[in-house]
Amino acid sequence: MVHRRACLFVAALVLALAPAVPLGGQGRSEPALQVETLLKGIEYRSLGFSRGGRSTAVTGVPGKPLVYYLGSTGGGVWKSVDGGMRWSNVSDGFFEAGSIGAVAVAESDPNVVYAGTGSACPRGNISSGVGVYRSTDAGKTWKHAGLREAGQIGRIRVHPRDPDLVYVAALGHIFGPNDERGVFRSKDGGKSWQKVLFVSNRTGAVDLSMDPNNPRILYAALWTAERRPWTITSGSAESGLYKTTDGGDTWTKCKGGLPEGVVGKIAVAVSPANPERVWALIEAPDTKGGVYRSDNAGERWSKLNGERRFLQRAWYYIHIYADPKDPETVYVLNTGFYRSTDGGKTYQAISTPHGDNHDLWINPNDPNVMINANDGGANVSFTGGASWSTQMNQPTAEFYRVAVDTQFPYRVYGAQQDNSTASVPSRSEAREDLAFYSVGGGESGHIAVDPRNPNIVYAGSYGGAITRLDAGTRLTRSVRVYPESSTGQRAADMKYRFQWNAPIRISPHDPDVVYTTSQYVHRTRDGGHSWQVISPDLTRADRTKLDYSGGPISRDNTGVEVYGTIFAFEESPQQRGLLWAGSDDGLVHVSRDNGATWKNVTPAGIPEFATVNTIDPSRHDPARALVAVYRYRQDDDKPYIFRTTN
Repeated sequence: MVHRRACLFVAALVLALAPAVPLGGQGRSEPALQVETLLKGIEYRSLGFSRGGRSTAVTGVPGKPLVYYLGSTGGGVWKSVDGGMRWSNVSDGFFEAGSIGAVAVAESDPNVVYAGTGSACPRGNISSGVGVYRSTDAGKTWKHAGLREAGQIGRIRVHPRDPDLVYVAALGHIFGPNDERGVFRSKDGGKSWQKVLFVSNRTGAVDLSMDPNNPRILYAALWTAERRPWTITSGSAESGLYKTTDGGDTWTKCKGGLPEGVVGKIAVAVSPANPERVWALIEAPDTKGGVYRSDNAGERWSKLNGERRFLQRAWYYIHIYADPKDPETVYVLNTGFYRSTDGGKTYQAISTPHGDNHDLWINPNDPNVMINANDGGANVSFTGGASWSTQMNQPTAEFYRVAVDTQFPYRVYGAQQDNSTASVPSRSEAREDLAFYSVGGGESGHIAVDPRNPNIVYAGSYGGAITRLDAGTRLTRSVRVYPESSTGQRAADMKYRFQWNAPIRISPHDPDVVYTTSQYVHRTRDGGHSWQVISPDLTRADRTKLDYSGGPISRDNTGVEVYGTIFAFEESPQQRGLLWAGSDDGLVHVSRDNGATWKNVTPAGIPEFATVNTIDPSRHDPARALVAVYRYRQDDDKPYIFRTTN
């Protein structure tokens, strides 16, 4: 989401600063040229917040136990040459996308590194990729290497003796059908590609495992997965596990004891210690899902373990890895990190610096040396998981929104995905760990700071959670609108449909007035002790999009897919009581009488069920406003920006 939101922000800034330029106008005007000059002079600097963010791709380098790469879901590719003590970004200036789904180093030439963009652990607000990049100087420089429409890339495997022979598992567009998905092979280092395994334009490849003893043998996991703003689909009869013994020229679907019919996400791992042994972790209906093992190279399979802890939220997890030395040891990643030493029958949990685990690389020369990726970043272990390196040294945090206060120097606030909220000074000489603190709320919400007293902070999270912090006393209390948990519910049954990222706004005219939104606009005048509904339902409320999320195998109702909500809200800074509301299903409403009545002013040209992401009322003229709209979650990457002057 980082690159799309940045584009919308910059576009809105250009329009705000250059009102003489029509949205559909031709040519260039003097104000536009002035804006370009202004933007060229802007330089970004780090505020020093170095807590790691989500990572779903990591790798190391055999023979170089201190060298590692991590791929973050928004911050590109990073490299460490000291065992995870320090990380440096190596993709900035080369990559067109920040989301990374796979990283692989050529064993025969560690200067050759491949990176696949687009994480294949598809959250509801995931960023798409733009294909594969290749480096021939260990990450110093990169060139684009094709597969631009591959969407999300789940795995890259490089031939152990030929750095130009590479395979890619491409899941494809997660928000719609496309043909550039499946397993691809390049024999010339990415200059050209062959699609060697393809099922349909809705089913892609999410995992690949290569037999290191015979690299002509590969196993590929194919998965039907698609997201919409209101649901996720995981699984179909097209999903399955495939094997090739001729380097990808031909493939055979594995059966022999594996679940048949509708199957969901699959992970696969060949044991380097015994290539006849292959593990698969499979999402499947009823009690058929779980850990499977073959001891004859995929001919016959037996189910060993079906514990729910390995299958929960399968679309986000489902990962399995074989120990390179011991054929009895296998790892399964989910919210926890698990190891089996009895061939996959029973598992022990291993503590990691952060939960929600997505990738693991184990050094083939020493299984005690490994790197793990999770929702807190990447961490290295030299002790088989008994201890790990820190994640407080990789500034890859994903922030949904940013707010500032009125102090001097001012502080900056945001909610970090799968972590806490954060407040950091815009400038400080203090140590980072002393300057940073959380302000309540949770991982996904907006933050609003009282302009009279920056100690008073309202912070949100999913399900309508809101807290009010008094930083002076360090007291935090819940001020949510309604005591209802959205977890496990369908949106149609909720009294108030709060989005994962629901707005919180303090009135620019009266800081005692605070707003938040569900399908309604809510207002408090007493610090959140009580709330008033001041609007009707301002969404389409299409009941076909308010059902349970997930299927056909697993349901997933945690709040991300709650739909038919007010996603953007503002009060005019020029006129008290002039209120704007935009919904995630494509409507814009305005109230000119402080919420007593509302009028639908949806611009002509907003596609149906698009998301109104931002409304920016003019600071100078109450009749003017900009509206930024996106529809990428329905596989439409075009930006939509509208302006009103009346």
